[in-house]
Amino acid sequence: MTEKTYAVQILDPAQSELEEIAQLYLSLVGVDSARKISDKIYDTLEQLTRFPLSGPAMRESELRKLGYRFIVVEKYIIIYRLIGDTVFVYHIFDGRSDYPSLFRSELFKS
Repeated sequence: MTEKTYAVQILDPAQSELEEIAQLYLSLVGVDSARKISDKIYDTLEQLTRFPLSGPAMRESELRKLGYRFIVVEKYIIIYRLIGDTVFVYHIFDGRSDYPSLFRSELFKS
C-alpha cells in the first residue's frame, strides 16, 4: 500500500521570509550556518508531505477554527494550513515575535 503524499506550496510571504532568514545567517555567521537553517526548514516542510497534521493547531481560537497549524524549527514558527491535498505555508516568523498578532492582523485586515 502506497503512503499518501501531500503537496507543499510555500506562498510568497513565507518564501521571502525564508530568504531573509538565510541572508541574516549568511551575514552574521556564514555560508554553512545559512545552509544549515535553510536545510532544517526545508526538511521540516518535506515532512509535511507525509504528515500534514503533525503540527499542533494554533492556540488562538479564531486561527484554530480556520484550520491554521504551526510547526517549530529552532526559533522559527512556520504557519501553515492543509486545504485538500495541499499544505499551504503562509509565514515563517521568529518565535520571539508576537507572531499570532502579526498573522491575525494580516489575515483579518479590511
